[in-house]
Amino acid sequence: MASPIVDCTPYREPLLALAAELPDVPRADLYGFLQQAKELADRLPDGLAAALDTFNAEGSEDGYLLLRGLPVDDDELPVTPTSTPAPQDRRRLVMEAMLALAGRRLGLHTGYQELRSGTVYHDVYPSPGAHYLSSETSETLLEFHTEMAYHVLQPNYVMLACSRADHEHKAETLVGSVRKALPLLDEETRTRLFDRPMPCCVDVAFRGGVEDPGAIANVKPLYGDPQDPYLGYDRELLVPEDPEDKEAVAALSKALDDVTEGVKLIPGDVLIIDNFRTTHARTPFSPRWDGKDRWLHRVYIRTDRNGQLSGGERAGDVVSFSPRR
Repeated sequence: MASPIVDCTPYREPLLALAAELPDVPRADLYGFLQQAKELADRLPDGLAAALDTFNAEGSEDGYLLLRGLPVDDDELPVTPTSTPAPQDRRRLVMEAMLALAGRRLGLHTGYQELRSGTVYHDVYPSPGAHYLSSETSETLLEFHTEMAYHVLQPNYVMLACSRADHEHKAETLVGSVRKALPLLDEETRTRLFDRPMPCCVDVAFRGGVEDPGAIANVKPLYGDPQDPYLGYDRELLVPEDPEDKEAVAALSKALDDVTEGVKLIPGDVLIIDNFRTTHARTPFSPRWDGKDRWLHRVYIRTDRNGQLSGGERAGDVVSFSPRR
């Protein structure tokens, strides 16, 4: 089985050269920035381009691709943010450029109107008192979830770029792949889970200001090709009601735990998660609030597969919430 890790250290210089051709201030004209990134993505080093194209076309058993050894800002990196969204005039960071180049090789960067003020690039950093379902939580486990499994326009990929690791290098991004978990499920459980809509709550950002609207979406834990299904799973938000459904989801949950892989992100990493075939989580870590805490950058990518695009979309578009039914 091919390794999910791509060593990008040989590509640092050409990647820095490509990054330098991008506009200096991405948010001044994000559409233009991402269009330029698309043109530059055609000039990515052959080895990196091939790895991205193969993952985009076929996925992998692991459910993720890790680009390691990319260039970083090093001494010029600003302090870790403490608020969101990022300033409109913030200059291009190297890891933001890497997300632009690799992401445009895969598809279209997409923002979600209700999430992070509808921004496309998200700074991910620890925040005191963050909601336990938020990516800004730090000292509790962020439980397994398929990103926005309850959203009709669920992203195909979640991309996480690391500018700064946590001080103690404890934080792990956990990935559970349905391609590895499926063989651990008996036929009866697979059949029960396949194409069966189950009640699902939604994250705080998508609740329309209602504290607890309940399960306003329906999510199928397994769907698509019965032999190579997609996964819709959220440990906190999926709330099956039927006892047999609960038992089947519990079996799926255990299988995903059994095949979980942990990735400790370090500066220069870009982790690309196949959001239709995995669930992911993050282990706790201890921030120091010293300006040097863990700092990731996140973007969501949609492609022309799985019904995520209808035609005419652009990289940088912001879409509104529509729950799966």
